[in-house]
Amino acid sequence: MKCYAKSSENLIVQLANLPPKPPFLSKSFHLFSCTGKTHYLCISSAKNKEQNKTFLPFNFQNIGRQLVQYAESGNESISREHMVEMIAIRDQYDPHGGRAIGSREMLDIREAEYGGEMLYVNKSEHHPMIQTEYCRDEGLRKYWDEYSYPFHKQGDGPLHKGQDAGAYNQNQDRLTVEFVRRWYDLWRERPGTGRRVNSGGAKIVFSDTQTYGRGAENYRRSGVVDPLRIPKDGFFAHKVMWDGWVDVENYHTHIIGHWNYTPDVRKPVYVVSSGDAVELFVNGKSKGFGRQDYRFLFTFDSVQWEKGMIEAISYDEQHKELSRHSLQTVGEPERLKLTLMHGPQGVFADGADIAMVQVEVVDDNGERCPLANHKIKFDLQGPAEWRGGIAQAADNYVLAKELPVECGITRVMIRSTTQPGNVVLKVAAEGLASEEIAFSTRPVEVKNGLSTFFPSVGLPSRFDRGETPSSPSYKETKVDVRVADVTAGTNQRDAGKSFDDNELSEWKNDGRLNTAWITYKLERRAEIDDICIKLTGWRQRSYPLEVYAGEHLIWSGNTEKSLGYVHLMIDRPVRSDEITIRLKGATQDSDAFGQIIEVVEPKAGELDLFKAEGGKKVHNELRIVEVEFLETLNQ
Repeated sequence: MKCYAKSSENLIVQLANLPPKPPFLSKSFHLFSCTGKTHYLCISSAKNKEQNKTFLPFNFQNIGRQLVQYAESGNESISREHMVEMIAIRDQYDPHGGRAIGSREMLDIREAEYGGEMLYVNKSEHHPMIQTEYCRDEGLRKYWDEYSYPFHKQGDGPLHKGQDAGAYNQNQDRLTVEFVRRWYDLWRERPGTGRRVNSGGAKIVFSDTQTYGRGAENYRRSGVVDPLRIPKDGFFAHKVMWDGWVDVENYHTHIIGHWNYTPDVRKPVYVVSSGDAVELFVNGKSKGFGRQDYRFLFTFDSVQWEKGMIEAISYDEQHKELSRHSLQTVGEPERLKLTLMHGPQGVFADGADIAMVQVEVVDDNGERCPLANHKIKFDLQGPAEWRGGIAQAADNYVLAKELPVECGITRVMIRSTTQPGNVVLKVAAEGLASEEIAFSTRPVEVKNGLSTFFPSVGLPSRFDRGETPSSPSYKETKVDVRVADVTAGTNQRDAGKSFDDNELSEWKNDGRLNTAWITYKLERRAEIDDICIKLTGWRQRSYPLEVYAGEHLIWSGNTEKSLGYVHLMIDRPVRSDEITIRLKGATQDSDAFGQIIEVVEPKAGELDLFKAEGGKKVHNELRIVEVEFLETLNQ
């Protein structure tokens, strides 16, 4: 699912002409509020609201009765004239509400009401920048990790278009880690970190789909749930990271994976938590504190498995407990557990209504067996149509009456007919007692072959989040100190492009080391402790830099490769109103994100050097797209 809606099921609601207020949260999007006047609410439909109760509820507040669909004018950036034309059409046909009009890669046209690239991190002071596909890595739900049945090696799979496709054949533990990494890129540019901010992002798909698969099987596995909405670990990771308007409000902790191994297993344990520190326990014995990365990820590199319980406890900076999560070793498979899932009014005999039956393999305590892979045989009786489930194999089990559970669970769909009556589903598996579940379909009034019945009538709305708070929805943690003047080693005329809030422009030197410097005069003296900078070729080029506050060297090193911005964190800032950035040697190129590149034709002048003609040529070049000088506020 993309951030721009192509149907009425996925709406973005714009609350226009309001003072800055918090963003809204949905099941598939988390959009930060922009510092301007436009704010977004995404509504994501769901056939089964009970099924999604464990995830964060979205909030809706109809202020001024202005409901606005989020629409895209063109798949990629369009001309200013076209954008103005689309806005005029919007205003003509929806004068009281309208639809937020923008386009992917609309980075510099101020008339656009939103912009942002798919993968690369964008920031703006003037309109929301939204990453519509912020993590496109893939992984099947059935693969826990390298230590669990069916023992899939991380990244193992065929080539994709002749290239290594490891990013599309991940196990669930590593895919979840990547979700955290990619969200962190957006989170650290959130509102409250300066004037130029990122407005959040959307998963490329919320649930796995049967299109655009790049992995071993014809299947898109970038979702946080599978096609039948069975959660992956990525689902719970997002729940941890997204529970707040912008900043964390409700603390959660989630241990990735399960705790059913063999005594010879010693493995890394990954924990996703919104706490400041996480301690791990196995059967009550502390294994120490995890290494924190990407704000929300805590890693315990080598943990010996023991039968029993593993538990993670998170703390704040004062060592006060915030949240905890535990996993228990589950016993041997004993029986099948069936759960009927349908709309709140039942199942209607309209020939279209769907009931789902969840099938779990459980132990004698009723706990799901995480490594169970039993083949389940289904026998459907009564006025209903078998629509089957899904599993990963050569034929994807389309409409099969026999399919395996994955990680101990699967779901199947049953469609009603136009004849009401009693429906019975019987299930059986080798070594387990057979089970059955029954339900009745309700009649639907039909006159002259037509019906006025709509299955959606009566579906509940979710307003659990409550009203938008009148207080600020995020903490101001940093302020940016504006540039008053700039002097460059060369190309002085373009020096202002390095801080013009336009990610399609840049300043660069002439390829000589002695001209590879630029000095910024700030509007006031400040202790700059964070320089946020976007350097041309961000995903493949590392720049060896020195940074001076006046005459004091405050940072030296090689910049990281990124999907947009890097932060030069200064441990000992020096109060000054003058910052100089200098190249101290030749840049070095090598791709850090090679498996996620879009196949595109090269274009002259592209700042993404993968798309630029001759972009891999390395010189003594200093090339700055945008730079911000940030001062951390005392909390």
